[in-house]
Amino acid sequence: MSEAVRGVVMAHADLAAGLVGAVRAIAGHDGGLAGLSNTGCDRAALARRLEDAAGDGPVLVFTDLAGGSCAAVAAAVARGRPAMRVVSGVNLGMLLDFVFHREEPLDAAAARAVASGRDAVREVGG
Repeated sequence: MSEAVRGVVMAHADLAAGLVGAVRAIAGHDGGLAGLSNTGCDRAALARRLEDAAGDGPVLVFTDLAGGSCAAVAAAVARGRPAMRVVSGVNLGMLLDFVFHREEPLDAAAARAVASGRDAVREVGG
């Protein structure tokens, strides 16, 4: 059996902590997710924070904005790590799906995250 994929939610201000907290409240556990904020650091410091949070093994990084500093730093770090993928546009539906399917291979987990995140966005009501 392969190692479960670790997840790092990397976002502006307190968004990552809020999303990880919401996953914990709904799922009853954090499913291996770590929250990481870009508050108070430049890109080099943010890259160090990501390296520390990612640890060893396969990791899927969820960022908030595709054009933001979190995504840019995560993409740069991932270029040097074959077992890291980055998905942008994180939402709660995507994270909940991830924590229940962490046993999938990294590439499949990344593709599943994109699909479940996209499926979670819809208009509701009248």
